[in-house]
Amino acid sequence: MSDFNSLRLIEALLFASKEPVPTSLLAAQLPEGEDVEAILVTLQSHYANRGIVLEQAGKSWAFRTASDLAGDLALERVASRRLSRAAMETMAIIAYHQPVTRAEIEDIRGVAVAKGTVDTLLEAGWIKPRGRKQSPGRPLMWGTTDEFLDHFGLSSVKDLPGMKELKSAGLLDRRDGLASLPAGDDSDEDESEAELELELGFEESGEGTESGGSAEVIQLDQARS
Repeated sequence: MSDFNSLRLIEALLFASKEPVPTSLLAAQLPEGEDVEAILVTLQSHYANRGIVLEQAGKSWAFRTASDLAGDLALERVASRRLSRAAMETMAIIAYHQPVTRAEIEDIRGVAVAKGTVDTLLEAGWIKPRGRKQSPGRPLMWGTTDEFLDHFGLSSVKDLPGMKELKSAGLLDRRDGLASLPAGDDSDEDESEAELELELGFEESGEGTESGGSAEVIQLDQARS
């Protein structure tokens, strides 16, 4: 297979997938000896400054509509998705401290982590097991997924905002650490504490979103009881 045909094959695979495609899966479709990384770089350069661009999310790749065109797309729709305070805190701890065990999450939060909290994040596809810690009991460790990076428009966890950025955006309690949060049981929090609502705003433009969807605008609002 020629280099040009290999590039066309990778382009077709990425275009046909509605989810980011792992680099390893793309490489498996090529003849032995083909450099998939070089092909992806070439393809990314080819689509630079186009209406559709090739973006990397961790170890996966996907076509996305250019972010600067988001405001010009025809249809805007807002959907709501609720995550409890416990789930948001747990997700933040995993993102910034990965790989991390359940016991370590509980130590940072100061309260027990309910099974339903981890299940919610697993169902969302934002976390996954990252092996077992070499300590007594060999507890399971958790980390973020490529879906998490893709959802928030990150190339890697190194792109996560720092504490100063979070505070300046009003998304972080100005008191130091999560230890300042009210103590309690996750089951109580789910019933009595205010839930954080993720307002996911996204635009659609017919055929323009077919190859990967438009950029998402994420806004965190705290619902008042």
